[in-house]
Amino acid sequence: MEELPAGTAKDKVAAAPTQSPLFQKIDAAIQNKVTLISSSYMRYAIRSVMATLFLTLGTAVAFGTAIQTEKVAPGLGKFAFAFMFSWSLVMIIFMNAELGTSNMLFMTVGVYRKKISLGMACKILFTCLLFNLIGGILFGYLISLTGPFQHLPVDNYMFAGITAKLDKSTLQILIEGIFANIVVNTAFFVNLRMKDDAGKVFAIIFIIFIFAFLGYEHVIANFPAFSLAFFASHGTIYDMNLMSVLHNLFFALIGNYIGGGLVIGLTYAWLDKTPSTYVD
Repeated sequence: MEELPAGTAKDKVAAAPTQSPLFQKIDAAIQNKVTLISSSYMRYAIRSVMATLFLTLGTAVAFGTAIQTEKVAPGLGKFAFAFMFSWSLVMIIFMNAELGTSNMLFMTVGVYRKKISLGMACKILFTCLLFNLIGGILFGYLISLTGPFQHLPVDNYMFAGITAKLDKSTLQILIEGIFANIVVNTAFFVNLRMKDDAGKVFAIIFIIFIFAFLGYEHVIANFPAFSLAFFASHGTIYDMNLMSVLHNLFFALIGNYIGGGLVIGLTYAWLDKTPSTYVD
């Protein structure tokens, strides 16, 4: 049989990138987001608000549990907080809500893989972050009016934790923001790869426990956390002012994008753009 010369169609097929099952799912998710925001901007916005509804509930029960735990077992409030907070992402994923920090990954991957324009990616990410913020403030205020957050002592776990967040240096916030969104988007990758719902719940809880226990900075989680603490304290938390809050949120946002969009999203999109069979 005559040998085909180098550069033939056979060689090109052999060198074609192997399809990644994981990135096929990510591509489909990106297309769903584009379709939704293009056909109904308000429906996309409401899904973003819903993300911080679930995040506020998770934050509230985490703080509430930690406050009560500290009363009977001082020092264990951190464990209670991290475990209960982890349920936030379970609710967000299973209720198909839109979270800004996961969209940092999806939009970066979409632009890199040419599945979405830069303009559309920015529109989706900005909309998601804006309505996450609106939801965080709204639901933080509403939950501050409920029983567990009335008449809290000034030295309770939540107020102390928020004060500690606001006292962090720029570099610490930035680095913790990077690691926070590495963890969050690892949980999203695991969710996309697993088929069993019970397994997904188990994996998400223990992955998110990492960043919650270590106290890393997650800009979207800080929306309801700061709002709830501010309204519950009636604005009396030490050093909590507009500039200290904006300082934390801005550098957490930058760190989160580096961790989720670049370290996880762009790195794995590049790793899977390969002719080998070693793909995710």
